[in-house]
Amino acid sequence: MLLNASETLLVIVDVQEKLAPVIHQRDKLIGRMRWLGEIADELNVATLVTEQYPKGLGISVDDLSAIIENARVIEKLHFSAWQEPQFVDAVKQSSKQQLVLMGMEAHVCILQTAIDLKNAGFDVYVVEDAVGSRRESDKSTALQRMQQYGIEIISSEMAAYEWLHKSGTDTFRHITKHWIRG
Repeated sequence: MLLNASETLLVIVDVQEKLAPVIHQRDKLIGRMRWLGEIADELNVATLVTEQYPKGLGISVDDLSAIIENARVIEKLHFSAWQEPQFVDAVKQSSKQQLVLMGMEAHVCILQTAIDLKNAGFDVYVVEDAVGSRRESDKSTALQRMQQYGIEIISSEMAAYEWLHKSGTDTFRHITKHWIRG
């Protein structure tokens, strides 16, 4: 199924100060998260952010602050965000069926959240170039496992173009000028 901007909730999972430095290719990943988050913001795609035990891992990284200022931030202790009542409430309040996940770590919090969301009946998409783990092998194993559960593995550009839906509009020209060609 293709993404629809009005039906999507973008979930940014645990991109935190003390976790980010140990993530494989962190700068590239955070750059893709910021890129897709900015496009989501421009297209009015709802955004939800989780932070795993922020007292220990810190808050979300500064590079995502412009995106996060327009999002609801939920603290969590469970690896699966779906196990946190505040997250469940926020997802249900959004009334969105398509959940797009990006963040850290692919083999822990992304995987467990994605599987729980899929089991709860949501259409779940994981952005391959915007999720990371400390080890590349953990990320690739997690992506394979999620795919076996019927979770869609997509790229950040797939999400952007599916949200845009067609060319020739002012929105398309604006997005391509500032994020895709620029």
